[in-house]
Amino acid sequence: MEDDVVQRIVSNPKYQELKTRRSSLGWWLTLAMMVVYYGFILLVAFNKPFLSQKLGAGVMTIGIPIGFGVIVFTIVITAFYVRRANREFDDLTDAVVKGALK
Repeated sequence: MEDDVVQRIVSNPKYQELKTRRSSLGWWLTLAMMVVYYGFILLVAFNKPFLSQKLGAGVMTIGIPIGFGVIVFTIVITAFYVRRANREFDDLTDAVVKGALK
């Protein structure tokens, strides 16, 4: 019985669409995160004078808001993925489940 359900899910075109869309989005967001994160790490490794420039008369340097930006970017792309998953991927998942239970 379980093999039959698995086969119906795998052969469902909505499942294939879900798998393709989710994987594609995941790879693009992973690439974006890696570029931002490793870009920051490369700045730390190879351009310390740029990151250590003071902003104003205080003790804050350029590196602090850039590092904070990396954290904010992570939160933003996570929220983007969750929003898209809730709107698009959940609908496709429901369609796949309904198709498998027929």
